[in-house]
Amino acid sequence: MGKTSLRLTLKSRTLLRNLSPSFIHRSNFSLSVTDRVIFLPGTFQNVSVSQNDTVQVVVSRISPEVAFVTLQFHTQHRNLTLSYNKMPSLGLSLTAGATLVSYLGPTCLMINTSIAPALDPVPGACNMEFNLDIDPNVYIHYNLYETTIRFAPANLGYERGETPPVCDESIEPSTRWRLQYDVYQYFLPENDLSERSLFSGIQAVADIRGMKENGKRVMTLLSSDVSMAVFNSIPGQGVVYSVIVRDPRLNTSASYVPVHTYACSFASTLDGCQTLGKISTKVFFTITGLAGLVVCFFGHRFFKCELFCMGFSFAAFFFFVLITRTTELEYDLRLALSAVIGVVGGVLLVMSWWRFGSVMACIVVVGLMLGFLIASTVLFTPLGDINVFRQSDVVFWVTFCCIVIIVPLFFVRWPREGNIATCGVVGAYAVILAVNAYIYTSLSFITLNILKRLLNNNFSAMFTDVPFQTTDYIMISVWVVLGVCGIVLQLYRERSRPFFPPSPYLMWLQERERRKTNVLDPSHHFPPLPNRLLARVRQLTRRMEPAGEHTPLLL
Repeated sequence: MGKTSLRLTLKSRTLLRNLSPSFIHRSNFSLSVTDRVIFLPGTFQNVSVSQNDTVQVVVSRISPEVAFVTLQFHTQHRNLTLSYNKMPSLGLSLTAGATLVSYLGPTCLMINTSIAPALDPVPGACNMEFNLDIDPNVYIHYNLYETTIRFAPANLGYERGETPPVCDESIEPSTRWRLQYDVYQYFLPENDLSERSLFSGIQAVADIRGMKENGKRVMTLLSSDVSMAVFNSIPGQGVVYSVIVRDPRLNTSASYVPVHTYACSFASTLDGCQTLGKISTKVFFTITGLAGLVVCFFGHRFFKCELFCMGFSFAAFFFFVLITRTTELEYDLRLALSAVIGVVGGVLLVMSWWRFGSVMACIVVVGLMLGFLIASTVLFTPLGDINVFRQSDVVFWVTFCCIVIIVPLFFVRWPREGNIATCGVVGAYAVILAVNAYIYTSLSFITLNILKRLLNNNFSAMFTDVPFQTTDYIMISVWVVLGVCGIVLQLYRERSRPFFPPSPYLMWLQERERRKTNVLDPSHHFPPLPNRLLARVRQLTRRMEPAGEHTPLLL
């Protein structure tokens, strides 16, 4: 039995005025005394460390056959500094939610809590990019569109006291180049930003067995590949990423340290994780949801309202893409301009039907809306993560456009049924988007993934996995129930009515022609409306003639 020590310091932040303790999750904690924490393998514990405190970590009871150990520290959003020395220095310390690895020599003892036999690969042992000499951490970077993880290559395992294998001397199968890296993803509970949820998730996937049982393997990288993976950002949704390095020849493996992200900031007071979602977005989608509910149940009956909503959605979506790619306007201004253009698009679609009376031309636009939603749903499934779609934008967009165009073809044969189906499906989905403005649901990414792909040139390389949990299954049920009820109700109500209402302009033309030819119609003897209005104007502007005699009689 031996003993070694590691000092931990919570990094001071000048902008942080709150001196309350920061909770830090540490694996394999056994006993705590003043300024010293003794670790034993196999347990988890929450530890509270105040700002600027220094804690010495001691690990004991290390088996002689263990070659290296990994000590993990996890915080939700505050930084800490881990260091081998009392005074942190470059190469021997790391600031973040961090991890350190220590090799064990003949007389040295382990300092971490995850133990590994000599034949297991050593995560991050061939690091040439990050600060630590041996870096088992997974580094994460995110923005609105993508979340990128990076990690240092691993090295082959070796017996305690031996010299580590050379990393880049050759690429023979006997070197570290035979190692393979499995990238895993684990979703935390939706709409839960608590520390308890995070720490429970970290415990579930902290080791190899836990990650394989609870996580999802999304890709496997070879040693010749770039040690990086890109995923779709899901603001407000907690996700844990980890990498398991495997030695296929010896059938051994080791886990990097899991890393988590919410793709949002806990420090921002304007649009942080706690206040995610802008007011303008909530207002916009609340109105959209109410309009969608009306269209779902009464769209075909009020045909002009349906055309306006479909034209609004069509024009607003593509104009938002256009101004986002070509300008740098603020989000609220872009959303407002898109809404204005959407109103114009809706009015134009209604006026085209009112003036020309071409139902099929309008139904094609309606069919394109349904085709867009169906194509987005198909590529939202795991089918969208097939390599051929991720590696080629051309294949993706050709497939997408084919699905969008095929759907309106069915409307030529069944125009009324197709229009009612579009009202039910699209209207119900608008309700789901309105709910998403207040409660997160993964169904919003059906169309959001397409929007991101249109706005981001590199989005095709990302994995678009999203969590499917209780809220999502409830929202799917709501979508199905609303859609089916809306379709059945409209089909039943419209069964004895004409397929589509007649064009008001064409009806006016027919009525005017009837009046011209039917002399028995009393309205035939009335002057046309423009003549009546002109006569009325002349009557109002004509000078009044004096009435009666105003001069004295001549005698």
